[in-house]
Amino acid sequence: MSEIVFGLDTFGDVPTDDAGESLTHPQAIRQVVDEAVLADEVGVDVIGLGEHHRADYAISTPETVLAGIAGRTSRIHLSSAVTVLSSDDPVRVYQRFATLDALSSGRAEVILGRGSFTESFPLFGYDMSDYEVLFEEKLDLFARLLDEKPVTWRGTTRAALDGIEVFPTTGRRIPVWVGVGGSPESVVRTARHDLGLVLAVIGGAPARFAPYVDLYHRAVEQFGNAPKPIGVHAPGFVADTDDEAREIFYAPFKVQMDRIGAQRGWPPMSRARFEADVAQGALHVGSPETVARKIAESVRSLGAGRFDLTYTVGPQPVSARMRAVELYGTRVVPMVRELLA
Repeated sequence: MSEIVFGLDTFGDVPTDDAGESLTHPQAIRQVVDEAVLADEVGVDVIGLGEHHRADYAISTPETVLAGIAGRTSRIHLSSAVTVLSSDDPVRVYQRFATLDALSSGRAEVILGRGSFTESFPLFGYDMSDYEVLFEEKLDLFARLLDEKPVTWRGTTRAALDGIEVFPTTGRRIPVWVGVGGSPESVVRTARHDLGLVLAVIGGAPARFAPYVDLYHRAVEQFGNAPKPIGVHAPGFVADTDDEAREIFYAPFKVQMDRIGAQRGWPPMSRARFEADVAQGALHVGSPETVARKIAESVRSLGAGRFDLTYTVGPQPVSARMRAVELYGTRVVPMVRELLA
């Protein structure tokens, strides 16, 4: 198996200090930068920052925070996880990441998606009834921008372009992925645009996504595009022991899931349901040995070439988050590489 890329993802969940007090949004953003610097030091390949526009998350502009990280790191790749393209402008998104690529000496990557929340649509004046067409058209335009040649494009969601060049240029093709939560149509669309696929495993065992991997590979071949590695993005947490990891993770996880569930009509998160999710592999939670084994199983079951652990959830203590980053880079990643060798 070729070398696997290992990343850490966060949506900028607002953490607590060790006394249990919530950090402010400015403090939370600076905390993420500190965690990314540590990830760079301990050998993690990628740091991915997701976009949200809610009180419980601090990051609304991932590329801005990534630019701050770029100035304090030397090797780690800098990715969004995800950029909500539907409620943004593809030209401006490309310009921002091209700028990030320059500042980081070629370390920028982009994961595009529609997002698991929809608060950005009313915030920026978009109608949810246009949900599908917004992403389809904007993804089509963004894919054309990657060639860094004059673009002619027409659609219904923004002004047309007639032979327009977009600056700054990067001199390379920025790696671009599309985050998919389980829609076959999204998988085929990603293949058609010759972009990488990241599977967002946010419920159930990762192996259940295997049919989407097969569909992606078949679609890539039918469209005549070059094969690309599959990425996997899944939640989890690392601590020194299994019991410690579950105890640290469960309370903030319940807070987050109950917030979401209140909006979506889900039942409250129970400890039994949490333990079942851990047991079946939906949550990669445990000691370094346990998490490494779970990640190796996920990578094998999907033939993945990249695995990103979403290591923050809800109001976790900052010291626990820093320890999780350290353990992931120094112990989990080397063990997974050995298991997959």
